[in-house]
Amino acid sequence: MAHFTKATSVKDWLNQRLAIEKVEKVMASEYWIPKNINFLWAMGMILAVTFALLLVSGIFLLMYYQPNVNLAFDSVNYTIMQEVGYGWLWRHVHGVAASVVFLIIYIHMFTGIYYGSYKKGREMIWISGMLLFVAFSAEAFSGYMLPWGQMSYWAGMVITNLFSMGGLHLDGLVEWIRGDYVPAQAFLNRFFMLHVLLIPLAIIGLIALHFGSLRIPHVNNQDGEEIDFDAESKKYLAGDKAGAKVIRFANDFMSKDMMVVGIYLVFFFYLVFFHYDFAMDPVNFDPANGLKTPTHIYPEWYFLWSYEILRPFSTNVGLIAFAFAQVIFFSLPFMDRSPNAIPASRRGLFKYWFWAMLIDMIILTAMGKVPPIEPFGTIGFYAALTFIGLWIALPFITKMEKEV
Repeated sequence: MAHFTKATSVKDWLNQRLAIEKVEKVMASEYWIPKNINFLWAMGMILAVTFALLLVSGIFLLMYYQPNVNLAFDSVNYTIMQEVGYGWLWRHVHGVAASVVFLIIYIHMFTGIYYGSYKKGREMIWISGMLLFVAFSAEAFSGYMLPWGQMSYWAGMVITNLFSMGGLHLDGLVEWIRGDYVPAQAFLNRFFMLHVLLIPLAIIGLIALHFGSLRIPHVNNQDGEEIDFDAESKKYLAGDKAGAKVIRFANDFMSKDMMVVGIYLVFFFYLVFFHYDFAMDPVNFDPANGLKTPTHIYPEWYFLWSYEILRPFSTNVGLIAFAFAQVIFFSLPFMDRSPNAIPASRRGLFKYWFWAMLIDMIILTAMGKVPPIEPFGTIGFYAALTFIGLWIALPFITKMEKEV
């Protein structure tokens, strides 16, 4: 048994039992961050703050939300928005956060791609981050069902139909997921459980995994420089803070993070109070009606790029292309055959690949919002082919890259 002495303080009592000083050193005061980084490295903290806003606002909404097909719509649009004091504020915070979180995720993701932050021992950082993207996507989709408006109902109908696997006709699987032939009470119950319990727990666990996976390889830097973290941290602890290439996570890096977070929160609450409508589809302010199909069914903006990859093709080919788009980003650390973990601007053909991928995904997002009429249908088709072609080309163009 461990040896315990008479505690001199509450902190000492806890430290003897929980090793809080050691945990604090490992996770904060002696976790080292390179100096040569920019504000884009604060996106992770912004995501954590946004997730906290989603949790808090979700708890307040949960107090009045009714997970019943006959009551859900009114509990959101009448009870919460009109009867509950500041209910409108919590709904706006939740809705805006659910949309903005994906903007930050995409910035965070493409920052990682640009700076090669998935290479040389950092593969698990990327994979855990992509798992978080999937978890946030599932959380957003399940939450979109809960207001039980027209777009909630029909988006649920369309997305669950994908599980029939086209020509395989796995209709029994679709009915099992819904709990019925069409989205109804069982469907709402299941997505309510996923949204408020199961997926948030998965996200919390994945956040811990993502942060833990940073511990050994440390975060990358904007120059791609190989830093000896042990040697540089010794310099810092010896008092040579100016000469060391690293800083503490807490409270040096955290103070810079908080400044960026503060600027972000100004932008965030500007949207909450003045432009919250961008995060709320007007069609979803009509109650769900299974007998009236909306003229144009489309997902939220953050899913439009993958939706547009599905849409231009025949059913079976579209499903294959859609599945390809969902999993291909996981393979990035293994498809990028270059030995370099440096910014894309210094990587020859890869820099063109990066900007082509980013522009193509923006085009796919824009085309996914509009009806599939000409010329939008043709543009979407070629944008989808370009997306697939870029990923097929990636191993070849990076294999030719010379070591810098």
